[in-house]
Amino acid sequence: MVLYRKYRPKSFSEVTGQEHVVQTLKNAVAGDLLSHAYLFAGPRGSGKTSLARLLAKAVNCKSTKEGDPCNKCDACEEINHGRAIDLIEIDAASNRGIDEMRELREGIAFSPTKLKYKVFIIDEAHQLTKEAANALLKTLEEPPSHVLFVLATTEAHKMISTIASRCQRFDFRKLTVPEIMGKLKEIAKAEDAKIDKEALQLIALNSSGALRDALGLLDKVLTFHSLLDIKEEIAADTVKDLLGIVDINLVGEFVQLLADKKAGEAIDFLNKNLEQGMDPQEFTKNLVRYLRHTLVLKINPQLDKMFETELTREQLERMKQQAEQFDEKLLLKIVENFMEAEQKMKYSSIIQLPLELAIVESCQEIN
Repeated sequence: MVLYRKYRPKSFSEVTGQEHVVQTLKNAVAGDLLSHAYLFAGPRGSGKTSLARLLAKAVNCKSTKEGDPCNKCDACEEINHGRAIDLIEIDAASNRGIDEMRELREGIAFSPTKLKYKVFIIDEAHQLTKEAANALLKTLEEPPSHVLFVLATTEAHKMISTIASRCQRFDFRKLTVPEIMGKLKEIAKAEDAKIDKEALQLIALNSSGALRDALGLLDKVLTFHSLLDIKEEIAADTVKDLLGIVDINLVGEFVQLLADKKAGEAIDFLNKNLEQGMDPQEFTKNLVRYLRHTLVLKINPQLDKMFETELTREQLERMKQQAEQFDEKLLLKIVENFMEAEQKMKYSSIIQLPLELAIVESCQEIN
């Protein structure tokens, strides 16, 4: 079983991040103040579906403790093992038509078979067709007391306003690097895997704030490592090699050479790392992202909270210092140079040539 399924939270206390959502839902369950419909909005991999399942379990649990499911009663056991026929999950991306919604409306009319509530989780709810959404709307307007809806979406702005207004909305955020690292460390220990702090940090930094993505990367590393039958502790270099990840600290070193206007050294740095197997496309993608962050911090250093899910505090401080070194117009030009280089690399016979030209141009004074 893949790690993100194996270690899916079984109680609210096991959820990483999203404290504002967790506490409100626990209070609602404990105080019997449930809404008939919820809208969970937020980025992919942030725990929307996991919390929807937890809510389904908590509202049906026969002996909750302060809103948390007991994980021992029949209802909890059925949901934990995926056997609950009263928990219906619909992927709106592939079941978006009016026929599916009509079937859903017909199913709602019947009381739950075993559980107290019949719970419908509709994933990617923004992808429902207009006709399907209207069919769902009629159900949300007059829902039976035994039915609970949880709509999950990564694009809340695409939700039909009449549906969104009938739901209690919760906004999920991307997780920070320390939060993801804490969970990865906990799972690595449970899996009896030896992996150093830098390797976990590298995985967390490359997950874009999504715990599910981080667990997917960790899964790959542990699988490769076990197949190779290596007994030593997994190091950051191993993670880089296995996943083709470009270390953000490497990108930071390169940007420092640009800030110091050392074109020759930057070209040498680039080529030495390419010879050692660094993926030029992956490097350029990370470089453009790094330069964009630096430009934002140059414009307003107070916006550093935007990047807490991607960078450590030390990396953010380094980026701020580099932003101070650059002239704002030059930094804007440098971002454009490497964005163009990223496109030109696809058609260049010498793949690093567009990067080398961008380096030379970026180290020149702007007129």
